[in-house]
Amino acid sequence: MKKHTINKIILLFAAVFVSSCELDRFPETEFSDTDFWNSETDLMNACNRFYQQLDGFYPLDNRADDNTNQNPDLISNGQRQIPATSGDNWNEPYDNIFVANNILEKGVKAQVADAVKNRYFAEARFFRAYNYFNLVKLYGGVPLLLKTLEITSPELTMGRNSRAEVMQAIYDDLDFAAEWLPTRAALPVIQYGRVTKSAALALKARAALYEGTRAKFHNDGDWQSHLTLAVQAASAVMQQGHVLYPSYAGQFKHESEGPSNTENIFVKIYGIDSSNPIVSHNYSRDLENGRIAPTRNLLRQYLYTDLLPAFSTTNMATPTRSTFFVPEATEPSYNTIFENRDPRMTMTVYLAGEQAYKGPWIPKTSLGSRTAYATKKGFNIEDWAINNSGTMDRTLIRYAEVLLIYAEAKFELNDAISDADLDLSINKLRDRINFGHLTNTLVSDNGLNMRDEIRRERTVELALEGFHYDDIIRWRTAEVVLPQAILGAKYTATDWVDTPPDNNTLILNEDDVLIVEAATSRSFDPLRDYLYPIPFNEIALSDNNVIQNPNWE
Repeated sequence: MKKHTINKIILLFAAVFVSSCELDRFPETEFSDTDFWNSETDLMNACNRFYQQLDGFYPLDNRADDNTNQNPDLISNGQRQIPATSGDNWNEPYDNIFVANNILEKGVKAQVADAVKNRYFAEARFFRAYNYFNLVKLYGGVPLLLKTLEITSPELTMGRNSRAEVMQAIYDDLDFAAEWLPTRAALPVIQYGRVTKSAALALKARAALYEGTRAKFHNDGDWQSHLTLAVQAASAVMQQGHVLYPSYAGQFKHESEGPSNTENIFVKIYGIDSSNPIVSHNYSRDLENGRIAPTRNLLRQYLYTDLLPAFSTTNMATPTRSTFFVPEATEPSYNTIFENRDPRMTMTVYLAGEQAYKGPWIPKTSLGSRTAYATKKGFNIEDWAINNSGTMDRTLIRYAEVLLIYAEAKFELNDAISDADLDLSINKLRDRINFGHLTNTLVSDNGLNMRDEIRRERTVELALEGFHYDDIIRWRTAEVVLPQAILGAKYTATDWVDTPPDNNTLILNEDDVLIVEAATSRSFDPLRDYLYPIPFNEIALSDNNVIQNPNWE
């Protein structure tokens, strides 16, 4: 559970609002810069805005084939349209970028040592990079604004900077942040939750891996330089003293919260407990209601205990299949798919009959999950007990991801990776769950593909944490996996006790596996859908200087 210091941390994040009480002689709409931007407290309070605005568990990410919401996702099934007005995907990052630019410009007058000033400038630049990276992933090149604008600024109608220019600005900001932010070990306990040197390096590694692999598989740019940066940044994080939390399941429970868990590199902090939520969420209730529902497409990715797969990372049957694999047509029960598998599988999804939200899980689609699978990972009974009062922190960057970045970037640079590097990275994740090691011999002796196995490890380790859509975009596999049918659980009348055999609301395939969304209702246009469309109003407001992404006209 949270330490008592977390209470102070939450109050710290709220301090930006408390500080206004000392300035109530000014109307809220006329906050005076004269009386602000003078002290370290002012700089800290200004930066608190980033943490308040930080996305945590929301928005829920159902854009790929690994999970579903209660209704079909328009991005996942290829049915989205060009938005008429700017929504959160465009507006929220630019709002935060404005805050960062404002701090960097006005904070220069603070009467503090340069080292203190640069620490908070580093926070501002970290969040500016964080938000530009979110924009680049969706839209590619976007208008690059590194200063605040006036009503008459010509930049208000500027066009888009190139993707390369925006990425370089991201790297520059993160290099500055890594230089001036405190290390994990040096961060005072009371400030847990504020970004550190490790967070800046880890974000750089994430961004560089994304851009390097995207460039490689989309044949677009100097991918080697990005992947080299990814290896360097991940290696630097690996020197910062982080270790994996001992329990994979526990990593997503209240037990893992606080500064003693060094797997948590960057977190969104919520409240104290359900009686004192302060900042809260409803994620455990969302799981109960099927808003994050795992698919069979995801479950097929987990290895068997002989370390062999049955399906590839693009959901195709593998040439070599585990001897434990039971063909889906002959699965005798709902739970068969969970037998003899990577332990993370049953740490992520409930078995039939296992104690779940309100009692033993009974497969059904009438209330909640459209796939009839129920998510265990991230469910906390304390958070579920009172509606809208969840306080489990949301880990946005964890050390496990850094190890995966290191392994993937190492492999993609040379289309090969040594067993020593696998032991430094992926096999640490396997050791945590007492699962066998990934080795070059295992891959070669069984006709496997090392790239597939590294991607598989990433998919299952980070399952349902909001990474998979970005991954299939950068790997250029979205055009293969998203048009496929979304599948759910195996129907057996014995297990589905609340769903009679003559129930005609279920659509089953020839193997009696639930079809959640038929392939005929799904599409992905590789000439268009790898980027989001620019909202119509952004193009109009720029006097048509902002150009729409290809094939979205």
